[in-house]
Amino acid sequence: MPDPVCGPREILVSVRAAAVNRLDALQRRGPGLLPGFTLPHVPGTDVAGVVVTVGSSVTTRAAGDRVVLDPSLHCGTCTACASGDSAYCTGMRVIGASRQGGYAELVTVPETHAHLVPDHISLEEAAAVPTVYGMAWQALVVRGALRAGETLLVHGAGSGITLAAVQLARRLGARTIVTSASEEKLARAAKLGADVTVNHATADLPARVREATDGRGADIVFDHVGPALFQSSLSSLRVRGRMVFCGNTTGMTASFNLVDAYHRALTLIGSESHGHTAFGEMLQWYWSAGCEPVTDSVFPLAEAARAHERLESGEAFGKILLLP
Repeated sequence: MPDPVCGPREILVSVRAAAVNRLDALQRRGPGLLPGFTLPHVPGTDVAGVVVTVGSSVTTRAAGDRVVLDPSLHCGTCTACASGDSAYCTGMRVIGASRQGGYAELVTVPETHAHLVPDHISLEEAAAVPTVYGMAWQALVVRGALRAGETLLVHGAGSGITLAAVQLARRLGARTIVTSASEEKLARAAKLGADVTVNHATADLPARVREATDGRGADIVFDHVGPALFQSSLSSLRVRGRMVFCGNTTGMTASFNLVDAYHRALTLIGSESHGHTAFGEMLQWYWSAGCEPVTDSVFPLAEAARAHERLESGEAFGKILLLP
């Protein structure tokens, strides 16, 4: 494909690192999931690099700037954007999903969606942040209103989103209970700050959660896996507990006990993708939070197929990176 050329308000970025995400594999299998997807397509939603050149009307970025990209490109003019709800922009395009992405040497992006990376953060670390911390921030801070002293239950100890949620919750003063079917992954999650770990394949999850909370139950569940643990998650909540959900990796339809849910006054909260303002707030928090980056593996761009195989193996712990 030809090198991309930036428009008047865009910048051209030399990609130094791109993270591999589940969406990349889903789109590879087909069909394209997001409106606006076309072939040929360059995947790669999470991108960090160095600005090469800028468009004629760009005023906030310059050649040489180290940047990480907000992948959700809102239009800024539709009704949703005008009301401050850019996550529901009617003209939304997503880098690496409905617009060419970071599995490449060069990528273009509006200057408004390129955030400066401070000197103490490597570009490899920055590339691992957008999707996992963006989703965790939206679910726990924006939608779930996680508070200090609360107990959070989250599944999938090896998932980048889970590891981001654990580190975010810990720094907000909350306790975390993390589940997995892998004892090895649970042990590694504990080293990263999980207070309690539970093997959901061998243990009675609601019972273990109550045991860890003096019989009360978790205050909040963050579920990004879908129906496999949906009812167990609800059963693990305290009276008037809340469950934030945003994933469907184990299926599209979940069923649960309605009577139990309404008698215990549970709250179910869908969590959408981050908005433009929330993404900037998350990054400003991250730069000074002292989070520990968790990288599973690093591949050259030419071995992107191997990176996808690693992702789909279920063995990864943390983010997988591609380096052009």
